[in-house]
Amino acid sequence: MDGALYKTAEPVVFMKPESALLKNGKPFFLPEHLGRVDHEVEVVVRICRLGKNVSERFAHRYYDAVTVGIDFTARDLQRRLKDNGHPWEISKAFDGSAALGEWVELEPKDDESVPAWQWPDDGFHFHLDINGNTVQTGFTGDMLYKVDELISYISRFFTLKTGDMLYTGTPAGVGPVHIGDHLEGYLENRKLLDFYVR
Repeated sequence: MDGALYKTAEPVVFMKPESALLKNGKPFFLPEHLGRVDHEVEVVVRICRLGKNVSERFAHRYYDAVTVGIDFTARDLQRRLKDNGHPWEISKAFDGSAALGEWVELEPKDDESVPAWQWPDDGFHFHLDINGNTVQTGFTGDMLYKVDELISYISRFFTLKTGDMLYTGTPAGVGPVHIGDHLEGYLENRKLLDFYVR
């Protein structure tokens, strides 16, 4: 589970380079030299404006689309690095480790002269199926840190830029992937992510 069931004092933040992105249904080539690689389904939001030190109450104005993604994690490598007190970026940021689904635009909540894009009040359900079986389910209302909290926190350290993507954390049920697996990610009943492990 590795962090999925308990809340840390502050959000755990790491970054992935552009080479980590896996889009358009392209296959994920399992890097066998990394040992066990786990799936972590997450809701992803797209940043739509420049921001620094964003107040939580205004954070909803900084994202305009949502999807589901997979944060692949080289679990054996991550544990070794953590045990030795080393940074564990390479266990999270290797090539293809950030699978990304199709974007869904968020609609303005109210008719306002300046549109304020809002996270829906009732939140989203999302889930991941592997080979036709549901392996992870989540609801944004249950997130340890809400999207607006994450944006406010992260923007204290990093300037948000248009086009940045924020993976928001995974629910319980993470586990290993294998060659031949078929992964399908859903936001509510809409399939946004569909690819194979090769």
